[in-house]
Amino acid sequence: MSPNGMRSPLSMPPVTKGILIITIIIFALDWGITHFLHTDRMIRVMALFRVQSPLFFPTQLITHIFMHGNLTHLFFNMFGLFMFGRILETIWGGKRMLFFYLITGVGAAIIQSAITYVQMQKMIHLAETFTSGPSYALFSDYVNHYLLKRSDRYNEIMAFAQSWFYAPDNLSVVPQAIEYTRLIMYENLNIPMIGASGAIFGLLAAFAMVFPDVELMLIFLPIPIKAKYFVPVYAVIELVFGVAGFEWDNVAHFAHLGGALVGIIVVKYWQKKQFNKY
Repeated sequence: MSPNGMRSPLSMPPVTKGILIITIIIFALDWGITHFLHTDRMIRVMALFRVQSPLFFPTQLITHIFMHGNLTHLFFNMFGLFMFGRILETIWGGKRMLFFYLITGVGAAIIQSAITYVQMQKMIHLAETFTSGPSYALFSDYVNHYLLKRSDRYNEIMAFAQSWFYAPDNLSVVPQAIEYTRLIMYENLNIPMIGASGAIFGLLAAFAMVFPDVELMLIFLPIPIKAKYFVPVYAVIELVFGVAGFEWDNVAHFAHLGGALVGIIVVKYWQKKQFNKY
């Protein structure tokens, strides 16, 4: 508190501060364990994996919120928490703030997981179809859709597919193709999702509902836009990128949209409940 009893503009209420501190501590622990003990144990336990992955566990719907991949990822999410969380907690109180942060983070994860579940089921079905009736055409289709460019064996698998292209009737390569199919499936199923972005987008959506005329700016587009317009524009951008599914894009855009959607639903419910009291 400042000497006149007013809260400092840089101060944070307890839940927002607690979330920020816990998230930074977990990031530091993960970094230390990865670099000094040379193990990805924290990622395997706390990150969110595809539902079909053997590494998936329901608690990951919550724990992934507190994991971040690098300092940039951590900074932008915690900056969003600082900017919007402290203001909303001052209005809502600590209990509502904690509930809102967790429910939007979990809701975002569930929506993203549902979408990736459908995508992975298509991949699994195509792999099973190829295994039961191997052909170059099916293998090529599978590789073109699901081979990750960041895979350590990308060049090896592409070279194999190209060599099979010149002799598509050569079934002696089928065992190797099946092995590559399993490898591609393993890599896709075990892509971890981490970060508080879903919860942060929930806070952003809530802020826009509570303070619709406050002007916000994107860091890479320093033009002031009222919050009530900023959020829909940002949502459209996220939707476009999510549907496009660019190969270079590893952002969980539907998690962002899911967090915003859950945030809007929760705030509308609270507003209606408060209105019904009078």
